[in-house]
Amino acid sequence: MSAAEEVVTEAPAVEAVPKRAMTLGVGTSLVVLAALVIAPLFVKNFIIFQMTMLLIYGLAVLALNILTGGSGQFSLGQSAFYAVGAYTSAILMEHVGMNYALTLPIAGIICFGFGFLFGQPALRLSGVYLALATFALATAMPQLLKLGYFEHWTGGVQGLVVTKPDAPFGLPMGQDMWLYYFTLVITIGIYVASVNLLRSRSGRAFMAIRDNEIAASAMGVDVALYKTLAFGVSAGITGVAGGLGAIAVQFVAPDGYTITLAISLFLGMVVGGVGWLPGSIVGSAFIIFVPNIAESISKGLSGAVFGVLLFLVIFLVPHGARQVAIVAQQMLGKLKKH
Repeated sequence: MSAAEEVVTEAPAVEAVPKRAMTLGVGTSLVVLAALVIAPLFVKNFIIFQMTMLLIYGLAVLALNILTGGSGQFSLGQSAFYAVGAYTSAILMEHVGMNYALTLPIAGIICFGFGFLFGQPALRLSGVYLALATFALATAMPQLLKLGYFEHWTGGVQGLVVTKPDAPFGLPMGQDMWLYYFTLVITIGIYVASVNLLRSRSGRAFMAIRDNEIAASAMGVDVALYKTLAFGVSAGITGVAGGLGAIAVQFVAPDGYTITLAISLFLGMVVGGVGWLPGSIVGSAFIIFVPNIAESISKGLSGAVFGVLLFLVIFLVPHGARQVAIVAQQMLGKLKKH
């Protein structure tokens, strides 16, 4: 037996995707879920709206996490997919008269195809060059939405006003509360599906490409297929988030989907922890609430205050919320021992 064969046969079996690497424990998950279900019952409508946007941006950050944390591909173009999803739902609701719930899977499918097609030429790029290509996509999208060719459908610069749906079946709850619970159900479904995806054969292929593309190809992974598939899945989830965002905000306009949104989503992924799906909701909370906190500290220097707060977070916890969760888990372990 050769030395190489001895190494292979003696190497211990290692779990390809550690379960704790991408999700919370059962107990913690139930506590978080209970908090998300009960909290809207005790707050005002504006807070419920903010919680809805928290879930929506959390979905968009999760989608980016699948692409970057899962397959190792950087993207600064998520705002383009978010815009396509938002306009798809808005146009289907206002021009076609389609039910708002039915527009979401259509938005997801269209964005999946858009992302998959964009991933084809992006195969030639990697690293900062791929980031620049997606940056160009995000920069161009608002201008494309303003073109006169699409003005009848998109409303051009003025945008489209979207009607917020009422609760079905005569349920005794307001529009904001119903939309929150509707968004929560969709978020939970996509989150569970995403965790299962990363634990599946396709997820292991994503991670193999992320860790070492050459080695993955040598092991028989179809690198081109899985890289474009990762782009498609990420774009599809972002499109659903965009559709939900259009329904929640009740308005879509090109200037609402600029590169600033793409950078915010990327920032949310970093703060939440790259590759850690539960961190998506933490990153979403950061990009929604921290700017408000910065503005309350100093309206004239809110941007500078936000920059300082961001620097402190990155300096103290460079691995994001995942690092905080690991430290908390270790402290709990020590307390249990004592």
